Amino acid sequence: MRQIVTQLCFNDQAEEAVAFYMSLFDNSEVTRTMHYPMPQGDAVAIDFTLENQAFSAINGGPDMKMNASFSLMVALDTAEEVDALYAKLAEGGTDMMELGEYPFSPRYAWVADRFGVSWQLMLAENVPANHKIRVSLLFAGQYCGQTQATLDHYTAVFPTATLGHVNYYGEGEAQDDRAKINYAELNIGDQQLVLMDHGFGGTEEFSEAWSFLIVAGAQSEVDYYWEKLSANPDAEAWGWLQDAHGISWQIVPQGYYQIMETAKEDQKKRVLDAMFKMKKLDIAKLENAKFGIG
Repeated sequence: MRQIVTQLCFNDQAEEAVAFYMSLFDNSEVTRTMHYPMPQGDAVAIDFTLENQAFSAINGGPDMKMNASFSLMVALDTAEEVDALYAKLAEGGTDMMELGEYPFSPRYAWVADRFGVSWQLMLAENVPANHKIRVSLLFAGQYCGQTQATLDHYTAVFPTATLGHVNYYGEGEAQDDRAKINYAELNIGDQQLVLMDHGFGGTEEFSEAWSFLIVAGAQSEVDYYWEKLSANPDAEAWGWLQDAHGISWQIVPQGYYQIMETAKEDQKKRVLDAMFKMKKLDIAKLENAKFGIG
């Protein structure tokens, strides 16, 4: 398995959003752009990196609604950097926690940008380069209190997963009795995720507008992650699944990208037609579809 990719699904603004995000960080690049012939018109998927973290952006239509259950946590070296990045993200966006001083950071803000992506910005010096941007998961609604179960699950599933710092709510700090963990770090390879229970329980549950994408090296790896993660048969479609904690994943074989990068337009259509009939992706069947076999 390569690095887990964070996928952002927009209504119809993927290209505009990626251009904006790349303008915010010097260490960023587009690594691949793929166009897909769809009945409603040409669709695009953009793979890009921000500060060594891998992302993908697609247009998924108006049903994809982002919320604060997922956010990007950015560590910055100076208060001036926090203020500058906040000013750009806040333009046309919405404050969730105002820019200011907090017990856990001398300079911090939580803001949703104009595309709906949620950001937590904080002054935190000497953070490793590969942890400058981290994905934060806030367990709320029916999933409040599942941070510990998710940590246990993911450390069992991913061979490179290790726990980092874990902090628990003190007595009386959480208003919802289910909330136990107010901050936890999970390292999967070089990537670090932050997980926490919503102290008030909350109502915003995980949205399919955010998902994690695993690029699997072989069909056996697709099969492994599908078996270990999928917990809702009704959510299985086109390589997508939902795990027991409400989080969406995509398990895609590397061979799929190789097929699509070399396919002609009529071949792409056949591959996509075959894929849209699948739940778990089958690389052999997709290869056959490319050449009109079967």
